[in-house]
Amino acid sequence: MMSDLLGVILKSWAIVAIAAVLSGVSGCSGSDMGGNATPGGDGTDRLMDYPDQRLVAPVNDLPNPYQRVHPWGELPTGPYEPGDYDGRASFIGFGEGPDGNYYALTRCIRNSCTGSDNPPLVSFDREGNLLKTWGSGLFDFPHGFSVDPEGYVWATDQRNHQVFKFSLEGELMLTLGERDVQGDPPNNLSQPTAVAIAANGDIFVAEGHSNDDSTVAHRVSKWAPDGTFIMSFGEFGTAPGDFRTPHALAFDSQGRLFVGDRHNNRIQIFDQEGKFLDLWYQFGRPSGIAITPDDRIYVADSESYDFHNPGWMKGIRIGSARDGSVDYFIRDLEPTTISHSGAEGVGVDSDGNVFGATVRRRMLEKYVPEI
Repeated sequence: MMSDLLGVILKSWAIVAIAAVLSGVSGCSGSDMGGNATPGGDGTDRLMDYPDQRLVAPVNDLPNPYQRVHPWGELPTGPYEPGDYDGRASFIGFGEGPDGNYYALTRCIRNSCTGSDNPPLVSFDREGNLLKTWGSGLFDFPHGFSVDPEGYVWATDQRNHQVFKFSLEGELMLTLGERDVQGDPPNNLSQPTAVAIAANGDIFVAEGHSNDDSTVAHRVSKWAPDGTFIMSFGEFGTAPGDFRTPHALAFDSQGRLFVGDRHNNRIQIFDQEGKFLDLWYQFGRPSGIAITPDDRIYVADSESYDFHNPGWMKGIRIGSARDGSVDYFIRDLEPTTISHSGAEGVGVDSDGNVFGATVRRRMLEKYVPEI
């Protein structure tokens, strides 16, 4: 009995020691933590010794050199009124266009476009004046959003299983997937959550928005610029290269694809052929990812702290997409609330202003750097 008790004590101290070591690691990538990742392109020889995410100490105590500006922007439903919660739309995505204007994706009224004639896509000038709205009747549940390098606006509809490409003027240019049909490429999609466009115009779409294997797919699919299907990679699971709710996509300056693997509380990094390169825990539970041309990474965590990711506060973590270091943390207004809160989508403009697209509070939040 004494030996059994001693074993339990030693095991407990080992866990504490590992967590303490990990808390002092700024990058927390596989290479930083002694990972021996030698994954094959087919996923059969994937990593062996990344630590359990539950042993990674929360990254909460970082400076916040940003000033919150709120209210900001002219909402498509009219001026922001603090008491008019049901009259506001949830925001889910934000980006800057090459014209210097801002573009955003909303969920029409409240948190859904079902049965609504409100347009979910909006554009603003830099002062927040509403310029244009479009997309009425196309969407059921808007989800993923991006503005590509050529100036096209992309948005996904999770429930209708479609992806749309628009010009900055709101003209529909391309549609992927059949409306209301869930399935596999090339003709169908399964709950598309995010879309990102590579430098060569290839289209990457994350699919699957459940926390279990009940969805048709948990994967990333790739199309050529003209909409010709190329490939898919990933499946439901917790191993490197697997996904549980791939929720966000972004490219760094090297062309590496960053996937916010939300229910696994990690970011995974791949090349554009789907080969696993690395995984990072230190940015929390990722709902949204933005990477600027100088490889600054901004990760919106809207679901941590409760049982999803205990101890990690909600907010936007900012660091380097090159080495995985985390430098700043814009703590959410409700960082420890149990319910879903805070920015789910995140965007950064060319002046370094950070924009949080918030779902539960139904607003855009602007953060101005003081550095």
